[in-house]
Amino acid sequence: MSLHESTALCWAPSSQVPQGLQGESGRWAAIEQLESGVRSYSRMFPAIMARAKGACITTEDGRQLIDFLAGAGTLNYGHNPDVIKRALLSYLEEDGIVHSLDMATPAKRGFIELFDTLILRPRNLKYKLQFPGPTGTNAVEAALKIARRVTGRHNVVAFTNAFHGVTLGSVAATGNQHFRAATGLPSLGVTFFPYDGYFGNDIDTGDYIERMLKDRSSGVDPPAAVILETVQGEGGINVARSTWLRRIEGLCRNVGALLIIDDIQMGCGRTGPFFSFEESGISPDLVLLSKSLSAYGLPLSLVLIKPEFDIWKPGEHNGTFRGNNLALVAASAALSAFWRTEAFQRDITKKGEYMYSRVAALASTAVARTASARGRGMVVGLDCGDSTKAMDISRLAFGQGLIIERCGSEDQVLKLIPPLTISEVELGQGLAILEAVALPILQA
Repeated sequence: MSLHESTALCWAPSSQVPQGLQGESGRWAAIEQLESGVRSYSRMFPAIMARAKGACITTEDGRQLIDFLAGAGTLNYGHNPDVIKRALLSYLEEDGIVHSLDMATPAKRGFIELFDTLILRPRNLKYKLQFPGPTGTNAVEAALKIARRVTGRHNVVAFTNAFHGVTLGSVAATGNQHFRAATGLPSLGVTFFPYDGYFGNDIDTGDYIERMLKDRSSGVDPPAAVILETVQGEGGINVARSTWLRRIEGLCRNVGALLIIDDIQMGCGRTGPFFSFEESGISPDLVLLSKSLSAYGLPLSLVLIKPEFDIWKPGEHNGTFRGNNLALVAASAALSAFWRTEAFQRDITKKGEYMYSRVAALASTAVARTASARGRGMVVGLDCGDSTKAMDISRLAFGQGLIIERCGSEDQVLKLIPPLTISEVELGQGLAILEAVALPILQA
């Protein structure tokens, strides 16, 4: 989710709802009249989404849409993938346990064993697995608690343009005022520093961060943790360099802080490898996963904890839905289907390079170099340099059959995150729609 959650920034008020959905007798009436004003995506994409398969969505009135949103990064394997659907249906037909709090089940055991075998061991990673609750923000909250418990410190370092969630602990580490202001409370316990590239590529913000953390008169309390995204999704597809990530890791070791990598949106293959931090060579103390971890849009989140930091006492951090067995079954099916070899990762890299080349070429057509492309793997951003241009492109693209959302500090960036399983034909079709609607706007 990004700034366009604000009603003022949405481009689909009631007067613009498609014909047939307006009025009390229309199919849109219940949404318009009864659902809270907090809704956002239904305002941006005013249609009733009825069915979906792979990278395509069919609306209730029969429109076909190519999905470059993928559940805000939740559907890396696409909509209703057959291999996962079969596993879910089989589990339900056998009356497998669906809800179990954190009791042991075959579904949980199977996922833990498979995750260790296919993901952790091949990467020489040793982590304990905590299932904190159903969504990403639950994982963030748990990680912040762990870091503060382990170190006995209260301060956490976060970064400009960061997004970590909207519950009180996670929103305190989220940079954008749109989300922070909604709490009605001052944010506590977090110090913000400039992310890599915040002042341009020629300035290494690590110099400033190091000085502030090491100077006992800087006014910055020693941190319990540093939390960061290796690629900031909602912040505008800001990609941290590997050298910068390694420097931040070194600072954490030097000042006794835990390093938390929020891989909720960028993990599970979005940048190519299963974890977004792999190519940098860093070793996070805590890793956060959610969104596409469940592989089917079912709620599931995970905190990976280095064994020496697993100091929880039983029940200290709990939740009614921390045992989503359907999600665990789906996650296991995805691991088995996509992560037994490196073929899937190679395919992501190939498609990602194709996406980036097309978007970069499109950006180069903008007048006065006002647009730019950035990204890694199959997450690519088109910075339009202007929120109105980005909004117009998103709106027109939707009219032509493409769902694409905006992100960035002013919603000036179009975020391309299609399912990783999208076919080359569908990917090309979606990019063609984007090019057709964006070209005249960028050249205006």
